[in-house]
Amino acid sequence: MGEIEVEVISTDTIKPSSPTPAHLRHFQLSFLDQVLSPIFIPIILFYPMDGDVKVDTIERSIWLKKTLSMTLVQFYPLAGRVKDNLFIDCTDQGVPYFEAQVKCQLSEFICNPDPMQLSKFVPHALDDIVDIVLAIQVNIFKCGGIAIGVCISHKVADASSVVTFVNGWAAVARRDTHMVCPQFGLANLFPPINLSGFNPSTGMTKEKILTKRFVFSASSVAALREKYADQSTTEDLPRRPTRIKALSALIWSRFVAVTHGMADPKKIYTILHAVNLRTRMDPPLPENYFGNIIWFAITRPCIDGMKEGKRHALVNQMREAIEKIDGDYIKKLPEGIKHLNFLKERAERVTKGEIESFRFTSFCRFPVYEADFGWGKPIWVGSGSLPFKNLVIFIDSSGTNGGIEAWINLVEEDMDKFQGDEELLSFVSPT
Repeated sequence: MGEIEVEVISTDTIKPSSPTPAHLRHFQLSFLDQVLSPIFIPIILFYPMDGDVKVDTIERSIWLKKTLSMTLVQFYPLAGRVKDNLFIDCTDQGVPYFEAQVKCQLSEFICNPDPMQLSKFVPHALDDIVDIVLAIQVNIFKCGGIAIGVCISHKVADASSVVTFVNGWAAVARRDTHMVCPQFGLANLFPPINLSGFNPSTGMTKEKILTKRFVFSASSVAALREKYADQSTTEDLPRRPTRIKALSALIWSRFVAVTHGMADPKKIYTILHAVNLRTRMDPPLPENYFGNIIWFAITRPCIDGMKEGKRHALVNQMREAIEKIDGDYIKKLPEGIKHLNFLKERAERVTKGEIESFRFTSFCRFPVYEADFGWGKPIWVGSGSLPFKNLVIFIDSSGTNGGIEAWINLVEEDMDKFQGDEELLSFVSPT
């Protein structure tokens, strides 16, 4: 469809339903929080009106506000303000809350959603973060369906924590007494440091970024896992990569092939995967532990990995890079200065153009489709266009059928070439 019109009709500020105690009002950021880019992580959940439970739009809106206020008591840092990239002032300043009318039917939009238009469903530009931690926009379609747009500062939360909040709010809204509350305390595990000389905004760009959504069916993903399987293993069966590694290998290799012809041996190529540290720590942290509990596995891919018959080499390199982030590696992360110096050096080389970097992050296997606010689960969940080039966000397809959506951010010139690549498109489902 063409351009959709979304008009904000009301604004409000939602505060916790009970004041945050004085001893919790200074929420320290961790080293892992400090080094991440000052952007919002967006997630947008779409709900039809014609579900099993029909609820008046006004009644639904009032209930969302009330239950958000109740939820913020447990998620109190989200109602505060970030100060100097060091801490959150948790004096209940509140969450900006917008309501908007969408001048089309829900079915018209989600039949072929355009990622470049999803910014209309969230209240702020994703790089216009200032000091706000959380912002909400509830969008009402002509049919009564709604899209709940949630933006949480990456200074406070990773993808897992975003989903923990959304599902926590949904649990309160549907009157579920078994809401999973967040656990805090990351700064005790990864103490903050002086970031002098390091700019967390490195990598963000003002270039025109195009975001396109590529859908891979379960059968295509299975075929890719076979394509990148290691046939040389001594085991009885070939070692197949995970869904994410197989898709990462395809996307990176096709990107390099169509934009560079082949890998430039004079340039350093790197592939970055965001790795959830919770289960890798010793002892492991629970999934509801809140904050940026991620680090990046860096693969320096071999050029041979693009050649026929050697594709598994690239996957093996990714696997090895990710496996290095184990309990022993994580124990050294609190030595922040050492890791900060590495980040500074890398940022400088990226800025100079010496390094061509490609980043992958994933919402897959997080329960984004479990967010039932009392009128059913979402029929579709989307993200947004982030101000980074060469970034891929993976999200499970709706229906939990094993398919995956890849939201790919490239500069306009590269996207023009990439989206027409025949080898890539042979695995992509028509939308």
